[in-house]
Parts: sequence; C-alpha cells; structure tokens
Amino acid sequence: MRINLPTALTLGRVVVIPIVVGLFYIDWQHARQATAMLFVAAAVTDWFDGWLARRWNQTSNFGAFLDPVADKLLVAVALVMLLRDDPRSVMGVLVAIIVGREITISALREWLAELGQRKRVAVGVVGKIKTAFQMTAISLMLWKLPVADIDVYRIGYGLLFAAAALTLWSMVVYLRAAWPVMRDEF
Repeated sequence: MRINLPTALTLGRVVVIPIVVGLFYIDWQHARQATAMLFVAAAVTDWFDGWLARRWNQTSNFGAFLDPVADKLLVAVALVMLLRDDPRSVMGVLVAIIVGREITISALREWLAELGQRKRVAVGVVGKIKTAFQMTAISLMLWKLPVADIDVYRIGYGLLFAAAALTLWSMVVYLRAAWPVMRDEF
C-alpha cells in the first residue's frame, strides 16, 4: 500500500501522541505551552487531511478508518493527562462523558458497518462542532498559563463543559439515526 499525503498526516497525528505526553510531563518551564502548540498542530491536521483527501480524490478505506482513531486517541490521551493534572470529580465526569461517547459511537459505527448500515451514523454537523469545541478546550487547558491576564485554562474548562454537552447531543443524534436498525436487531 502506498501512503498518500492525507494518510501520512493522519499517521503523523498518531505518531505525535507520545511526544505530546512526553512534553506534558517534562520538567521544563515552557512544557505546557509546547504541548499545547503541538496539540493544536495535530488538531489542524484533523481538518486538513480530510480536506486534502477529498480535494485530491485520495480517499481510502485505510484513511477513513485511521482518521477517527487518530482523533479519538489524541483527545482521550490529552483528557487523561488533564484529568491527572486536575483530578476534581467534575473534571472526571467531563472526561468520562467525552471518552465514553467516543467508545460508544465507535462501537456503534463498527456494528452498523458489519450490517452494511454505516452511513446511518456518518459524521454530521453536530459532531464537527463538538470536535472543534473539544480541540479548543483541550488546547487552552494544555496551555494553562494566563495570556495577557486572561485565564485561558478557565476558558478552556468552560468550553470543555460545552464540549461535553455537545458530546451528549451528538451521541443522541447518532443513536436516534441508528435506532431503526437497533430496534430490528432486538
């Protein structure tokens, strides 16, 4: 298999995960900011690789499989790091909602694909908005330090609440779309 640029960008997002983790925990004054910038760069590739694949007609089954896996791994790892850094119960609930939804919808997509019904849960507008909120919230929380007296961590934390709400909403949208197939299988 020959790897095209969109797929290489997606693979790069997976490869960067251990670097994000390493930067987050390194004892260096600017580690959090470097982590946030690398996370943002990886998040941008999440949009860019799909755009390139469609524009250049380089979509592939492998790329379609790997893209959401890379996205979910990056988000889950970052959320777990942030939870370890801020282990309040509310943060735990937010992380559980987001990671739990990702596992649930991934499993639902896999099951529907086996039944030939994967298009029922194709990524929609709410899912894309949810991802934008998640990536922005996580980026700000990874940065952590105030910027010009603006508490970016607090803004990110607030956006994470919005991301969790959008996460639940998008899960309901996907489950409603899949319900006719689920009902027939019961």
